[in-house]
Amino acid sequence: MPVKKLKQRTLRGSLSEEAYLTVRKMILRGELPPGTAISRRSLAEQLGVSFLPISEALQRLEHDGLVESWPRVGTRVKVPSSQDVRGNYVIREALESQSARLFAEKASSDERAEVQRLAPQVDAMRADEAVDFFDYFSFHERFHRRIAECTGCPALVDAIDKTNTLIRTWLYASISHFRELPAKYHQELAAVLVRGNPEEADRVMRQHVRHGMDEVLRRLEPYFKGDESYLDARSRLIGARTAQG
Repeated sequence: MPVKKLKQRTLRGSLSEEAYLTVRKMILRGELPPGTAISRRSLAEQLGVSFLPISEALQRLEHDGLVESWPRVGTRVKVPSSQDVRGNYVIREALESQSARLFAEKASSDERAEVQRLAPQVDAMRADEAVDFFDYFSFHERFHRRIAECTGCPALVDAIDKTNTLIRTWLYASISHFRELPAKYHQELAAVLVRGNPEEADRVMRQHVRHGMDEVLRRLEPYFKGDESYLDARSRLIGARTAQG
């Protein structure tokens, strides 16, 4: 898919931010599949910017867990291991179950009504094959983040953002083409959250997150196996280049 060149801006940070968002979207949409080698020169030419904004964008994407780099080898779109996936979901479960618990305790009546309005929209977008995967997961991320925002605990929202658990969940689901869920999956979650029972909200959110993890792990099994040979070859290559000095 052709990518529009970025508009030149006076501030370098603006170009870096745009490059980051553009490349992130390309990864999450599957335009840059897992394992794809990333050339800074090619990206710079494609987006019409210098190396510096591209390098800064790739550093942020590596922090997000979307790309990975090695000295003497280069950068590629990250192929997650089963340990990566499990670890991300463990962190997500801890954060989102606490988010659900606090939401049940503290959310206002207007906030409860808002979450109940968002839930059927999430389910409808997921079920509609005409809806772009990127747009669906953008809205899905908004739904879960809104639950956290309604807890009255900015530190929790900040933790969810900084750990990038929702972005990585998004990536794993996109790679595995995991889109099949019960018809009212998020509506049923929202219905429990608004009842105001923290224990029940905690339990249901944990079930919600674990269901996603189990299905993604099952679907990503071919990637895990296929990446083993790559990692072995990479280790040999690094060793050979190091020996050559």
